[in-house]
Amino acid sequence: MKKKEILEVFERGEYMSLSLKERRAVVREVSKRYKKASKKEKGKILDEFVKLTGYNRCYASYLLRMYEKKVVKYGKDGVRNVFIADNGYKERKVKVKKKKEFVIRKRNRKRIYGEDVLNALIYLWELSDFICGKRLVYYIREVLPHLKKMGSLHISKETEEKLLKISAASIDRLLKKEKEKYRLIKRRGLSHTKPGTLLKHSIPIRTFSDWNEKIPGFVEVDLVGHDGGILKGDFLYSLDVTDVHTGWTETKAIRNKAQVWVFNALKEIRKRFPFEIKGIDSDNGSEFINAHLLNYCEREHITFTRSRPYRKNDNCFIEQKNYSVVRRAVGYLRYDTEKELKVMNELYNVLRLYTNFFLPSMKLMEKTRIGSKVIKKYDKPKTPYRRVMESDKVPDKVKEKLTEEYGKLNPVELKIKINKLQKKLYNLYERKQKERKQKEIPKHSLSNIPNNSPMNHNDFVYNLGEATK
Repeated sequence: MKKKEILEVFERGEYMSLSLKERRAVVREVSKRYKKASKKEKGKILDEFVKLTGYNRCYASYLLRMYEKKVVKYGKDGVRNVFIADNGYKERKVKVKKKKEFVIRKRNRKRIYGEDVLNALIYLWELSDFICGKRLVYYIREVLPHLKKMGSLHISKETEEKLLKISAASIDRLLKKEKEKYRLIKRRGLSHTKPGTLLKHSIPIRTFSDWNEKIPGFVEVDLVGHDGGILKGDFLYSLDVTDVHTGWTETKAIRNKAQVWVFNALKEIRKRFPFEIKGIDSDNGSEFINAHLLNYCEREHITFTRSRPYRKNDNCFIEQKNYSVVRRAVGYLRYDTEKELKVMNELYNVLRLYTNFFLPSMKLMEKTRIGSKVIKKYDKPKTPYRRVMESDKVPDKVKEKLTEEYGKLNPVELKIKINKLQKKLYNLYERKQKERKQKEIPKHSLSNIPNNSPMNHNDFVYNLGEATK
């Protein structure tokens, strides 16, 4: 926007959104009038200036009053430093009549986090599967002492102290360029949920607001389809189960969404959980809403509930894990062979240790609405392992087993195994796609395709001559 247009808007007293450069231009022009004006005129100028820029009145008067004022400070070496408001960004030397040299310069701060900290931070960020800064702070505090004991990370004490003290805002600022390299386009998955039978009326509904358990053992379950955007035929599914209180998550791949495979996988996952499952909450799919699972829950004294139809927020805990655990590990490709099923289960066996013992997660503690604004408050990020250890409802024997298992695990080795299995799974997919393309009917070349288009006179005479020969 040109200077004349800005001043015209200013004179009319209209408010509009301006860039930082445009605001500085307005301050530069208006401050000259403001300093020369009387008290009543200053009030009118302030009203117009506040309407134009949207600044607070107190801050606006400070800007106009202090613009181009000098502040003189003497350094330790006796150098005279002159700071001029809104004009101290370029460093330059100026000579005065008394032949004393003074410097106009911006305040310089020493850099706290150098290249050593940045390199270690990038390494830990990649190791944590690129989690956000707020979670990465607690991940570093959890994993760094563990890596030092295992001898998997070699850094100086000074770098270690800085990493343990660094804030989430500093992490996001330092990793800004790295995050741009890994930025991906979001993709929405397809829904595979088909409504169950009339049996669902005998299963009570539970919404997201009803989850107030402070006891581990109440879980949400869901299926994640690996169709690759093609819903034809059979393809693999991942059964995802997560505990609401602790966030402990277990996953298992199955051949398809038949009730038999889902039921058997659910029983296997129940054995893996470090505590007893006391309640199961699912969606309205026929793979969960069936007599087998209902009778099993009644026999094992497990509370069985379901969400409302077409309300994914009722299963918000498991929906979040479907992406953060399953999709981030396996992706959106189509998997439908026995080899892929085997490798995927091997991957989930390693992934469960990494996510449950080392990856922190945040839980929503409070949600308040003020008009159209929603304010959310989260607790401090903790790993599912830490939440289990802090719970009074988990037996001491279970906690002792978990501490022994935690002491033997190395997050670097687990991450290397996860990356190898992910590459193996992708190679199987690529090989499968090549084999299927080779089995397809080969396309005929253009020379073999008969030409049914009408011939001209010369072509007709030539073909007639060839035929008579």
